[in-house]
This record gives sequence, C-alpha cells and structure tokens, in this order.
Amino acid sequence: MSALHAGRPGLAAVDVYEDEPMLDPAHPLLSMDNVVCTPHIGYVSRDEYEIQFADIFDQIIAYAAGTPINVVNPDVLTSAGARPL
Repeated sequence: MSALHAGRPGLAAVDVYEDEPMLDPAHPLLSMDNVVCTPHIGYVSRDEYEIQFADIFDQIIAYAAGTPINVVNPDVLTSAGARPL
C-alpha cells in the first residue's frame, strides 16, 4: 500500500485481499483515488456462469453414469476406500 501512496504503481485494480471477505468500510484501499476495488467475484458474468455450471453438470452426470471426467487424481477412484461408482 505504501507503493500506491507513493505513486508506484500509479494505479491498481484489486479483487483479492489479504483478509477476505473485506468487511471494514474504513479499509485504506477503499479511500484511495488511484485504486479500484471490486469483490472477489469481480470477473463474474452471466456467460461465464453458464459455462461453469454447464461444465459442472456435465461432470456430475458423467460421475453418476460411472464415467467420471476431469478427475485430477484418478487413482482415488480405484483406491480401497473409494465408493463404487
């Protein structure tokens, strides 16, 4: 924040904060003329939500059908403690 006060960088846009959620309306970033603050969901658009939810539903349907997709750790599906698909 001291760099912003000094004008280096001259401007900033922030949507991720050290402590989240930011609940303090007196937080210094919120009163700086050279800073734009948005909630952490500042990137969200209707189109993006539709893409994300369609992808999530496809994954749920594939898992329920016994053919999971986009599995980050596929070994867990065959481990001794795994639930049968």
